[in-house]
Amino acid sequence: MYIDPNRYTTRPTDDRIPQELAIYDKLEELSIPYVRVDHDHADTIEICHEVERVLGSQICKNLFLCNRQQTDFYLLMMPGDKPFKTKFLSAQLGCSRLSFADDGHMRDYLQTVPGSVSALELLFDTNHRVQLVIDKDLMADEFISGHPGISTSTLQLRREDLLKFAESTRHPPVYVDLPDPRKEEV
Repeated sequence: MYIDPNRYTTRPTDDRIPQELAIYDKLEELSIPYVRVDHDHADTIEICHEVERVLGSQICKNLFLCNRQQTDFYLLMMPGDKPFKTKFLSAQLGCSRLSFADDGHMRDYLQTVPGSVSALELLFDTNHRVQLVIDKDLMADEFISGHPGISTSTLQLRREDLLKFAESTRHPPVYVDLPDPRKEEV
């Protein structure tokens, strides 16, 4: 497992995918500062925890969801360590039978693949097919981290700057208050 222990505040200078470069361009256009950590594909919780140690903050969980008919799509951001139960989100969004959206819709709307999705890819949803949904618990954190189009880097942004980025892509968030199933009474 490789994780670069350095924290960068500039865009990478090596070869990167066009989606990642477009995200850095947008961050620069908006004058949004960030901290970047490079690493192997963050496809295990162990790698994510190590990246969190380097960043000094938690990585949030980003889930790409849809309704049963696959007509409404949602990008849910929530604390990384908080378990997710669809029934709570479905009730708050007023839709039934939420499930994980397929890879094809993720690729078509957000130009990314599972394991790499974050609010930064809303830049590519120019037809506004995806609704940004944020769990209110995430707003307690000063920083929000996510991948810039690919899971070999993680960017840490101030909460306000991530919201500024989302607004610039015309994806105002809907806030939900998801209960923590670990705290449910039996």
